[in-house]
Amino acid sequence: MTASDRTLPLQMLYHWAELRPDDIYLRQPREDHWHEHSWGSVLEMAARLVSGLRRLGLKPGDKIALLSKNCAEWFICDFALQMGGYISVPIYPTAGADTIRYVLEHSESRALFIGKLDDPGAQEPGIPEGLIRLGMPYDTPMETHHHWDSLLMHEPMDERPVPGPDELMTLVYTSGSTGQPKGVMITHGAYAAACRGILETTGLNSEDRAFSYLPLAHITERVYVLGASLYAGAQVGFAHSLVTFVDNVKVISPTVFISVPRLWTNFRSGILKKLPESRLALLLRIPLVSGLVKKKIQAGLGLDKARILGCGSAPIAPSLLRWYERLDMPITEAWGMTENLAYSTLNYPFRSDKVGTVGRAGAGVEIRISGEGEILCRCDGMMLGYYKNEEATEKTIREGWLHTGDQGRLDDEGYLTITGRLKDAFKTAKGKYVLPVPIESMLIENTLIEQACVVGSGQAQPMALVQLSEHAAGQSREQLENALSATMAQINHSLESHQRLGGILIIDEPWTVENNILTPTLKIKRHLLEQQYGDLDQRWPKGRGIVREQDLPE
Repeated sequence: MTASDRTLPLQMLYHWAELRPDDIYLRQPREDHWHEHSWGSVLEMAARLVSGLRRLGLKPGDKIALLSKNCAEWFICDFALQMGGYISVPIYPTAGADTIRYVLEHSESRALFIGKLDDPGAQEPGIPEGLIRLGMPYDTPMETHHHWDSLLMHEPMDERPVPGPDELMTLVYTSGSTGQPKGVMITHGAYAAACRGILETTGLNSEDRAFSYLPLAHITERVYVLGASLYAGAQVGFAHSLVTFVDNVKVISPTVFISVPRLWTNFRSGILKKLPESRLALLLRIPLVSGLVKKKIQAGLGLDKARILGCGSAPIAPSLLRWYERLDMPITEAWGMTENLAYSTLNYPFRSDKVGTVGRAGAGVEIRISGEGEILCRCDGMMLGYYKNEEATEKTIREGWLHTGDQGRLDDEGYLTITGRLKDAFKTAKGKYVLPVPIESMLIENTLIEQACVVGSGQAQPMALVQLSEHAAGQSREQLENALSATMAQINHSLESHQRLGGILIIDEPWTVENNILTPTLKIKRHLLEQQYGDLDQRWPKGRGIVREQDLPE
């Protein structure tokens, strides 16, 4: 059996457990040492869990939720739920109590696996009464009714069930950037198609090693790491904590490492603290030294063996991609959404001349642009629809095409450039539409800016809200304002009059998941910032181009 066959996820688990029962599949740091799980032991634990869940009266078709940071047990639970015919409902480990309650009640979940969490006390009020609580082997102040060890005491089930490709496998809730999250229904067949497509496009194989730390509740990690590892037979390692993150990466030495723009920015800031840009640029120009410097930087991040570096979830500045390219660390940008299992386009194999695009359609994916400029997608790895929301389903999937809500353009080689979201466009007081995303992309080209959000519905001119990067800490106020003013002038020169920025506001408080400005996948909740800064043009100090939030009049 190979991953090119039309096999389902569980068939791949059975395949590797039979072919390589003693080979290590999952490596989990816990209690100051690494716990290693072979393919055979992963299957056995999953089979024991199924027996335990059946003894608790849970029946095939029941929804069972998972609330935990990434860990080996998350994978094992996922396999067990598939084997038992259950429908998994992943919840972001950073979700607040209100979101947790909404997802559990909307999905009608009957049980919840509770694992590694940073703030369980704040989340526990979101768990409804009567829900069966199942504990993973991690210390938590949350009450659990049945612990991991007691569930594994049951005899493993004898059967090796394989669900039908059209059967519902999981409900993956969107990150809720514009309101309540929607439950995306994903079948076993759709999940398999996305995983197989990734293997066909990237050539992942059993010699590869992945590092899993982006939330498994998000479809990207669930497909590109969990799913791809299952089809490739690749090993997966996990992080113990943020403090040990880089050390854990070094131990695993991944050949595949997928991240988000913020982490790549933070990595660069850490490197430049030790090796300022001017000195780095000088060393990279010296032939004999250049290679050694690159290798040292790669090894310092634990990525010296990585052959695939990825980035998704939010726009990344092309200048940041170019910076890593100079270090022989080409980063593959990809694009997708929960509704098409995050598998749509990839810039892989990496092409330097296509930086700024999100790549071209992966194997088995069709992309086209509608007359309105909307990106449409068609593939086998697509959602069944939204749970309990037929109206939204009918609006999103029409005549077999997924209407993504993103706007973009294709070049003559099929490479896709995202130009914004249809619903993000806003009208200024002049009555003309502004697309914020292209302007934001130009702003984050400045290394002093980590994140940007352009607002201005009903205002005289669009305004830019920016979060400064660590790189800005070494700048004086005058240097900072001069640099941002120069950036704004350069951007405005390229825009039509109604699109030009009226000013840049430096935001004091960081945008985080905790203060509800970022989604768990680190997307900005634009509508909340629009509400908060809807009267910015009325409060703006006259004659100022760059203003700190603390200096705004009340």
